Amino acid sequence: MKEAEYYVCLPDGGVECRLCPHGCRIREGRSGLCRSRMNRDGRLWTAAYGEVCALQMDPVEKKPLLHFHPGGHCLSLAAAGCNLSCLNCQNWGLSQAAPADVDSRRLLPEEVAGLAVAHGCPMVAYTYTEPLTYLEYTRDCAKACREAGLKNILVTAGYVNPAPLADLLPWLDAVNIDVKAFSDEVYQTVCRARLSPVLSTLEQLREAGVWLEVTNLLIPGVNDGREMVARLCEWLVGHGFSDYPLHFSRFFPQHRMMSLEPTPVSRLVEARGVARDCGMKFVYLGNVDLPGALDTCCPHCGTVLVHRRGYSVETKGFRGACPTCGERIAGFFA
Repeated sequence: MKEAEYYVCLPDGGVECRLCPHGCRIREGRSGLCRSRMNRDGRLWTAAYGEVCALQMDPVEKKPLLHFHPGGHCLSLAAAGCNLSCLNCQNWGLSQAAPADVDSRRLLPEEVAGLAVAHGCPMVAYTYTEPLTYLEYTRDCAKACREAGLKNILVTAGYVNPAPLADLLPWLDAVNIDVKAFSDEVYQTVCRARLSPVLSTLEQLREAGVWLEVTNLLIPGVNDGREMVARLCEWLVGHGFSDYPLHFSRFFPQHRMMSLEPTPVSRLVEARGVARDCGMKFVYLGNVDLPGALDTCCPHCGTVLVHRRGYSVETKGFRGACPTCGERIAGFFA
């Protein structure tokens, strides 16, 4: 284990973790809600540092990132733990486990960068679980990768305090934020968290100039109502996110939500229409085989600029400006 940052010692021998809004007060021998930050002898330790439980190469579209070097590949890695407890988690075997309870391999930050270079991956993604719960490791890896000329991608629920996030920001190139619902009630009942810190994270990332894409998994009867979708989109447009991609993703029964049905495709199509009516320029539909669901189109003239089917990508030489009308498309396409 490695001593963690972002905590204070308490008079009774406990520690208060200040990494995320939970503010866990952790007694001796116990861990926080993330299961990876532990109190040992009155100090906070991260059991996830360097303990990689998932490692593979992915297309960048899988993150999902569609306006960040389309067709590129990244080395994806994760350690165990998450500070949310989502009832629908698809990676619950890793995210809802302690590092000691899953198989892992030891990889120091310099080794992560070396692996990416050796396998021809120009990007490294911190994903699958919640990389902000082991922020010290994510930051150190991102720094080593940047020094090796690589780009860093963060896939996260965004549940973190501003000061720790500020330490990570200089090393990030692109982020996908999973906004669970535009409802504090849904956050509390489904994820054991709150909405407002996630919105603050979005704004902090945008202000830092990090490329952003937002994912909203639509769960039938939970967060897929037209009004809730509209509230999310209105907030995004009102806070300067209209040029950033929004992904509506189809829910399939997982973890503790096995009794629900998959999201009707018609509900995703409806949500896309609501988002566009609200002013979102780039809206994509994930986890669904629907023609055009993942195509990047010019918001001015409608020209298809990047055609996708699954992870197959055709850019046809597109480099950021519509060849038909000249409209500049936000993102990184070179």
